[in-house]
Amino acid sequence: MIQRTFPPAPGWSPDGHRIKNELDHSRGPEKTWVYGALRIRDGHEVTMTATSRNSAFHQQFLQLVEDANPVGDIYVITDNPSSHNSVSTRTWLEEHPRIQHVFIPVGACRLNLQEGWWRIFRKTALAGRSFGDRDHNTHATEVATAQLNTRARPRIWGRPAPPTRRLRRRYLYFL
Repeated sequence: MIQRTFPPAPGWSPDGHRIKNELDHSRGPEKTWVYGALRIRDGHEVTMTATSRNSAFHQQFLQLVEDANPVGDIYVITDNPSSHNSVSTRTWLEEHPRIQHVFIPVGACRLNLQEGWWRIFRKTALAGRSFGDRDHNTHATEVATAQLNTRARPRIWGRPAPPTRRLRRRYLYFL
């Protein structure tokens, strides 16, 4: 288990009154979306929080990914929401030829290595917490991403091969 180095969201407002109904990270008008990209060669993650899941925020996130990877081609393996395939996103991608979208077939989320990272991220940053506002959620996302990036390793698909067993007995047959 990863030790958290940041305190939970406070239950008191800046002006001193108790917050009676803390906002959750996944409900209501204060919903916060977390965008994430995994660089497979070293396991480094780039995250960004946004107030909605639309083409403008997706393009802003793709710009962060491009800035984090200054050289070489970038292949973005993604699912199929409309913001990933909108006209404005396709136009933006034409202006950034280094980035290429590869869409995952419906029902094949196991092909996306990012999904395993999301499970670890949710456990580290979001599990059992309520956040007072978007800033608390953004702070938790940034701190958890920084913590997980310190332990980043290259990612591979599937399980590693089991170690070869040593045989306890060796039988020799002569004819």
